[in-house]
Amino acid sequence: MPNRQVLLTFDLEEFDIPNEYGSSLCWEEQLSIGRKGMDAVTQVLELHQIPVTIFTTAAYAQENKDQLKLLAVKNEIASHTFYHSAFKNDDLAASKLALEEITGKTVYGLRMPRMQPINMELVSHAGYLYDSSVNPTFIPGKYNNTHLPKTLYNEKEVYRLPCSVSPTFRIPLFWLAFKNFPYAVYKKLATDTINKYGYLNLYFHPWEFTDISRYKLPGYVKRHSGDKLAEKLHQLIKDLKKEGTFETMIHFLRNRIPLNESFGK
Repeated sequence: MPNRQVLLTFDLEEFDIPNEYGSSLCWEEQLSIGRKGMDAVTQVLELHQIPVTIFTTAAYAQENKDQLKLLAVKNEIASHTFYHSAFKNDDLAASKLALEEITGKTVYGLRMPRMQPINMELVSHAGYLYDSSVNPTFIPGKYNNTHLPKTLYNEKEVYRLPCSVSPTFRIPLFWLAFKNFPYAVYKKLATDTINKYGYLNLYFHPWEFTDISRYKLPGYVKRHSGDKLAEKLHQLIKDLKKEGTFETMIHFLRNRIPLNESFGK
């Protein structure tokens, strides 16, 4: 087995994306879809017995404490701030504290909702050791991060672990690519990337793995959802097991950078 790592991550959150397109989903429905999606993902993960990193909002976690406690047994829990659609600077520390109280484990990592930019001094001050809020590519209407590194780097005492993009043209390997690219194309890009850099950092949303066809969403967002996408994830994990080992972000970092003995334990 090559000494390469696959960092499979999920942004576990309230299902608020339809509200971006004119809907008015109630809080209870947003939470229900998020939970159902995580249950579907968990079935795939248990089948393969792999650890993942789950970035969750504290608001979701407080409503699903039983689920989060179970997930924290085998997986890393990290912060996705407090609410998915609202943010203030105090949420950085507050979400970390809330998640630690629920899981009984230290929270080391942060990912901002929608990959929003965030000052690393604030992140460091809130007590985080790493951040994975960078998609180092160009997404029209969203962001242009082609000037940023494609692999692990340090910024203001915070380790930044960008989401994976292809080596040459920075083609993103995020959730929308997994949904919309032919599987053979996505697999080739992922293989090229792990061969080049020695690891992959991929992210998805649990709500994608429920049937969201009835919601008012663009076709590129809601296509291939539910069981069809779960089967595709199953195949991806099978194929990537041939390329490297699955690790949580905190364990990956412990093996990559000089850290004190308590880091990540």
